Amino acid sequence: MADSDLLLIGDVAARSGFAASALRYYEREGLIRSERSPGGQRRFHRSVLRRLAFVRAAQSVGLSLEEVRDALATLPDSRTPTRADWARLSASWRARLDEQIAALEALRDGLTSCIGCGCLSLRRCALYNPGDRMAEAGPGARLLPPALRAGQPSSQPSRRALRT
Repeated sequence: MADSDLLLIGDVAARSGFAASALRYYEREGLIRSERSPGGQRRFHRSVLRRLAFVRAAQSVGLSLEEVRDALATLPDSRTPTRADWARLSASWRARLDEQIAALEALRDGLTSCIGCGCLSLRRCALYNPGDRMAEAGPGARLLPPALRAGQPSSQPSRRALRT
């Protein structure tokens, strides 16, 4: 591999939009790799830019770094991933993304009707939580669709908690 195919950490930071500190963190976490120059400086293969673009996209849809690391681990180390490699990897998340899209559409439509309904009645409001009955179901916004509760405990509300 020619030296021109290797990038300094500052170059990768500038091209990827990630801070150098984030690049060092991602390297420690196994998301990306670098080589060391004889002087100990990090040198990244140009293909790391695609991996970083994938990290950015995965984070924007709510994937954890662990999920991203696991996915990147399925890509070949011996060559630059091909379009087929990326397609295989992204296909595994299609159902999850479809679920998130549906949940966001439901939230959008619910907010539109809620804000515009003018009911002014807490008895009829779908978002009202009298007596904090949802507290029994656990922390967080339990009335949101599960796909929109990233980072919250995944337990579903109990039937008792849903009774008014």
